Amino acid sequence: MKKNQQPVYYGEYLQLDKLLGAQALQSSKYGPPAHEETLFIIVHQTYELWFKQILHELSSVMDVFCEQQVKDQQLTTVVHRLKRVISIQELLNDQISIMETMSPQQFLSFRDYLVPASGFQSIQFKMLEISLGLKRGTRIDFDKQSFYNRLNQDDRDFLEQLEQKPSLFELTQTWLERLPLLEFGEFKFWQLYRDATEHMLASDQQIIMDNPTLSETERRQELRELESTRETFSALWDKDKYAKWQTDGQFRLSHKALLAALFINQYSEEPLFNLPYQFITCLTEIDEKLTIWRYRHAMMVQRMLGGKIGTGGSSGHEYLKRTTETNRIFQDFFNMATFLLPKSALPELPAQVKKQLGFALHQE
Repeated sequence: MKKNQQPVYYGEYLQLDKLLGAQALQSSKYGPPAHEETLFIIVHQTYELWFKQILHELSSVMDVFCEQQVKDQQLTTVVHRLKRVISIQELLNDQISIMETMSPQQFLSFRDYLVPASGFQSIQFKMLEISLGLKRGTRIDFDKQSFYNRLNQDDRDFLEQLEQKPSLFELTQTWLERLPLLEFGEFKFWQLYRDATEHMLASDQQIIMDNPTLSETERRQELRELESTRETFSALWDKDKYAKWQTDGQFRLSHKALLAALFINQYSEEPLFNLPYQFITCLTEIDEKLTIWRYRHAMMVQRMLGGKIGTGGSSGHEYLKRTTETNRIFQDFFNMATFLLPKSALPELPAQVKKQLGFALHQE
């Protein structure tokens, strides 16, 4: 690396004049400045700076998955950068505690001067949601169009164009579908997994039938619950049932992608599955941290505003509470735990399968 030709001065490099001079208080336009408005501005400016870094990391990750083949060394970098995103998310979640040092009355001393500005208008946050995979069709009803109406035309056009590009969710699904993990010659994981599942369920049924402590009512109830579990598992090897799940919104991932992800999770201790498992785990944690952020944000808004509407016209706390569970992205990876079997019940991978895969996932 070449050395710099001119000396660098700290304040000029960070452009601190611009950064530290960017806190213009609305309250000062109408009377004495509200002391807490400076905190409000700095916290939100800090959010936007960290959103920029998260988008920077996600962009590099998505570039990797746009390629026809994802190499192991690339996956190492991807996992490293996604873990950085998770660390930033933890910081963002903790930052809410700083905002909560402001009392509701202190917030009300300047809140009305902000109308109709709203977090709806954070273009970077919407970029983050869309890039991860939260597009219009998967949002709650209020979000599907209403927040677009609160943007200027340039920002609206930009986000609508971004909606047309593949998200990280879509790129991950394509990557999982390409992984040759389910069949190798005579080895068919899905059949072995189905056999292991049916053996486990049959064993559970026998335990229920042989349990002398159960009354007949209790026995019937446990058998009904077992039958419900059997029905849930059956959707994995019945594409029509699985398609109905997708239509009902229970799963977003394609059938093939879910099977590949399930295979990786079932054998996560295998060296060749380590990086794919870490990648899936990172996406799960990102979704979890985002959900926690939404929940803490909703609680903060209720604490500050009670039942008042938001400055952007939403129902405030009620709107945010609905987004906490509904605006999820990688929920399939959470629900996949339903189908995990105990290690003792798993079919062992044949030696030829391990040899064929080696220590790398050679995609088709």
